[in-house]
Amino acid sequence: MGLLCFLGCAIVLVFRLILMMGSVMEHPLIDCHTHTHHSDGTGALAENVAFAASLGCKRVALTDHLTLPTTMDPAEEVQVPRADLAAYAADIARVREEHPEVELVFGFECDWYEGCEENVRRWSEGATFRLGSVHWVDGHWIDDSDDRTIWEQLGADQVWRRYVDLWCRACESPLAFDSMAHPDLAFRFVNEGFAPTIDLLPLFGQMAECAHDTGRHVEVSTAGLRKSVRGYYPCPQLLDRFFRAGVPITFGSDAHVPHDVCWGIRDAYAYAHAIGYRGFDAPTVDGGWETFEL
Repeated sequence: MGLLCFLGCAIVLVFRLILMMGSVMEHPLIDCHTHTHHSDGTGALAENVAFAASLGCKRVALTDHLTLPTTMDPAEEVQVPRADLAAYAADIARVREEHPEVELVFGFECDWYEGCEENVRRWSEGATFRLGSVHWVDGHWIDDSDDRTIWEQLGADQVWRRYVDLWCRACESPLAFDSMAHPDLAFRFVNEGFAPTIDLLPLFGQMAECAHDTGRHVEVSTAGLRKSVRGYYPCPQLLDRFFRAGVPITFGSDAHVPHDVCWGIRDAYAYAHAIGYRGFDAPTVDGGWETFEL
């Protein structure tokens, strides 16, 4: 896995050089994954959008974490609490009027967990974009920097197997997940002592086949570059599997502070282009899709 990470970092550098050389045309700047203080972000929604506007961003999907059961988030630290759902929607409507130059898509990042379907349908009512994600594995958050319990108990190989199994179950669920966020999130601590020792390519093939068969989009996320992962989600090997399977993509920063909105998105366009993608999709305000060339 050390070699895999090294190669991934090298490929990222090559893609940045390609972009600097102008090999990829300028395209509308679109961010399909952002967070605010309504869930686990730090900035106000208006701050996020104002920063996006300063960059000339065309469209932003507002995807704070959807309401969660008490057992998963008893202190309501990483979600839009049920009592605040109406305020979240009202805030989006207000900021739309303040910043008509940026198209704002009302969405949520919706965690998949056993038995979540009715909760997600009810709590995300009114949203036009739903990011599916898997963070919760066997009663623990796999990306919690303050709690590595599941990694220590199961080991990286077993966490990966459980994660991919749950990720595919999320894809197969009847929920209207428009795109699957940060597909290989299990790389979160790969450079912090929890690198898998198994060959991940069979698991990557399973994910690509599942995304294709269930008609899902997958997200190309720049968030890993701002963390110790030092690479994109998904890594080059997984994104290549998605490409070969004909799985369409979206792009997102997973910003949790205003100045990370749209972070690295243009570089990510070059990254996907080098893998082989020649287009990407973005949700529209009215719940449809728009396709852009790469």
